[in-house]
Amino acid sequence: MKTCKAPDPHPKTPSYRLPPGACDSHCHVFGPADRFPYAADRSYTPPDAPVEDLRRVHAAIGVERAVIVQASCHGTDNTAMIDAIGRSEGAYRGVAIVDGTITEAGLEELDQGGVRGVRFNFVKHLGGTPDLDVFDHVLDRIQPLDWHVVLHLDAGDILEHAERISRIQVPFVIDHMGRVQAKNGLEQEPFRRLLQLMENPLAWVKICGPERVSSSGSPFHDAVPFARRLAEAAPDRTLWGTDFPHPNIAGDMPNDGDLVDILALAVEDEALRRKILIDNPNRLYWAR
Repeated sequence: MKTCKAPDPHPKTPSYRLPPGACDSHCHVFGPADRFPYAADRSYTPPDAPVEDLRRVHAAIGVERAVIVQASCHGTDNTAMIDAIGRSEGAYRGVAIVDGTITEAGLEELDQGGVRGVRFNFVKHLGGTPDLDVFDHVLDRIQPLDWHVVLHLDAGDILEHAERISRIQVPFVIDHMGRVQAKNGLEQEPFRRLLQLMENPLAWVKICGPERVSSSGSPFHDAVPFARRLAEAAPDRTLWGTDFPHPNIAGDMPNDGDLVDILALAVEDEALRRKILIDNPNRLYWAR
């Protein structure tokens, strides 16, 4: 089991000043492990990154709201996330990881706790394709709650699971620009299929994780054209996030202040920035 690198402890003040109410739509809280233990079957162990660390980073870069996404290292134990949401005075929402054993009461409890979606990991280093019968069953059960599903995919999964994705009946969000690889260019088949997928009115995408897309390393600017194209393709269904504290980064660790400036570089129109940072997360996470 590998141990993750810690995030950059010194977030820069971005050159671009985020507007009031800006939302980080993809971030995590990890531990502290002595209070919120990590899953026994986890594929990695992160350094603790409790909600206090998240608040500190957000204060430094100008984020006022956030969506905390459950990561696989905590498995289906969503208590660290629920605790953070409960302490946020309405500023946080969440995306949970659940399995086929969750009860209706369990789903209702998560909903009352601020959860608005579930996440499934398909990426190979996190275990690969989940049990697809469970996937279908869970999606059927979240539909009455008006939740969505977040799909954490490798680029090739966009092709491999295209038929199943086309059958999804709830809003679905593609994490990290589909983890396409910048070195393969804008015309690579997974990215062309991702752009086509954005024609589906249920499809959303997060233009976060440039360090996971970049082939050149810091400052990750080779990921900018991909973020730009996605924001242009689905301006009303694009989200942005930091991915703090950046688990499983093999290469250069990003600075969260720089990630704000990468967003500004990819999206030059201020009205579109406000959609991505404020209006779109409002619709998906704060409609009720």
